[in-house]
Amino acid sequence: MSGYFEDLAARLRAAGVPEQRVAATVDDLRAYLGDSGTDPEEEFGPAAEFAGMLTTGAEPPAAEPAPGERWVWTADIFADRRRLNEFGEQGWEVETVDHLGRFVCTRAPDRPQRWEYRREVVAPADRERVGERLAPDGWEPCGTWFFYAYYKRPKAALVGPAAELDAPPPRPAGRVFFSGRFYLFVAVYLLVLVPLVIGLRHVFPGSSLGWDLETVVGMIVGLAAGLAGTTVVILVAERRHRRRQGR
Repeated sequence: MSGYFEDLAARLRAAGVPEQRVAATVDDLRAYLGDSGTDPEEEFGPAAEFAGMLTTGAEPPAAEPAPGERWVWTADIFADRRRLNEFGEQGWEVETVDHLGRFVCTRAPDRPQRWEYRREVVAPADRERVGERLAPDGWEPCGTWFFYAYYKRPKAALVGPAAELDAPPPRPAGRVFFSGRFYLFVAVYLLVLVPLVIGLRHVFPGSSLGWDLETVVGMIVGLAAGLAGTTVVILVAERRHRRRQGR
C-alpha cells in the first residue's frame, strides 16, 4: 500500500501540487482505505490515472456540446443540487463539468425540455458500478469533479410532453451561486485562522509571518485541504450508508 501512495504523491508533486496539499490528500486517502480495507489500486485505479483525475479535476467531455444557447456557471457543494434542478426546470442541460468545477450547459433553441439532476459522492473506481445502478431509472452521467459525480435525466421520462417549455425564461444573469452556508464556512475558517496567525506573530516576533504572499498562499492551500478532507468524510459516510442498506 505504501508504494502506491509514494507513487501517487510523486506524481502530484510533479504536476505542481503544493507539498502541504499532497500530504493532506495522501493522509485522507490512507484513512479512507483504513476504513474500507480495500487495495488502493482496486479502489482508486492506477496511481498515474488517479493523479491525473486529482490534478485536472474533471474528465474530458465525451462529445461536443449540443447546439443551442450555452451558459457556464458554478455553485458550492451546499447549493449545487438545488441550483442544478432550478436551472434544469428552465431547460438547461449539463453537458459536462470543466476542470474548475463549473457546469457547462446548453439549452435547445426551440422548445427545450426540463431536466433533473442528482449528485453522488463516488470513488473513481466505483463510478461505473454506480452508473449501472442508476441507469435503469434513466440517469446518465454528465460530469465529475474530484469525488463528485453528477447525473441527469430528462423530465420527459416521467411526465412526457409536459416536460417541454414553450416559453423558457431568459438566461440567468449570474455565473456564480454561492450559498450562505459556504460564506459561513469561509467566515468560520478565517475566524480560526486569523487569531492563530496573530498569535504566532507574537510568539515569533522576528519571523516573516503576516498578511504577506506566503500567508495568503498558505490560507488558500489550507482551505483546499480542508475541502478535500470534507469530501473524503462524506465519501466514507455514504459508503457506510450503502453497506447498511445492502447495496
